[in-house]
Amino acid sequence: MANPVVWIDIPVKNLDRAIRFYSAVLDLTLKKEEFPTLSVALVPHGENEVGVCLFPAAPGSGQPSEDGPLVYLNCEGRLAEALEEVEERGGAILKGRHSIGEFGWRAIVRDSEGNRIALRSREG
Repeated sequence: MANPVVWIDIPVKNLDRAIRFYSAVLDLTLKKEEFPTLSVALVPHGENEVGVCLFPAAPGSGQPSEDGPLVYLNCEGRLAEALEEVEERGGAILKGRHSIGEFGWRAIVRDSEGNRIALRSREG
């Protein structure tokens, strides 16, 4: 069976600030997409990989939150560096690097917009 998760939308208050945050934390270049009524940013992903989109929060479309599902983002081999970027880019570390057993290591952070996310790496 293919991965049942196919797409994740992360609501943000300030798209440009969120692009800077996620680009630095994930060490990737996010691509801003302009549509007639909306601008979004896409986290680079392959054809058969789960997509992640940052979108401006609006009434009825979701708001940044520390509640709800916990999205894990890949920081393979650079978890310590990612955590440094979290605080430098306006986020906060809610629970520092800790073991998740055979699944590696994670940290729980709040992004620059107020969303709770997990950063994960197989390596400590």
